[in-house]
Amino acid sequence: MSTADRFGPCSPFLIVSDVPRSVKHYVESLGFGCTVRTPEDDPFFAIVARGSAQIMLKAIGPDVAPLPNHQRHAWARWDVFIFVSDPDALANEFADRTVPFHQPLADTDDGLRGFEVADPDGYICFFGRPVS
Repeated sequence: MSTADRFGPCSPFLIVSDVPRSVKHYVESLGFGCTVRTPEDDPFFAIVARGSAQIMLKAIGPDVAPLPNHQRHAWARWDVFIFVSDPDALANEFADRTVPFHQPLADTDDGLRGFEVADPDGYICFFGRPVS
């Protein structure tokens, strides 16, 4: 493997309607930390992170609304894929936190094991890993 093939984590960038509301969801419900919030008093941009996964959140303005993939096509339902080595344990953690699941823990037709959670703007986050 060449050095050009060594990729690190990838960070999705989501346009959201309300940065503080989105940050609250990721931090309080899903256990992320907020690493960037700017400006602090009335943020329009934030980064939330847990482990090596991070998601960038930005409110552009009232004329640019969030557009989750599933609103464009039913087969493209995920906006964020977060690899987790033990999706069963994470699903249990989220259940203990009473996080509502968009789709419960299962093996998918795509050969993955995981589950889906929707955020306040309807973006679907899949937490999982390949079955094999």
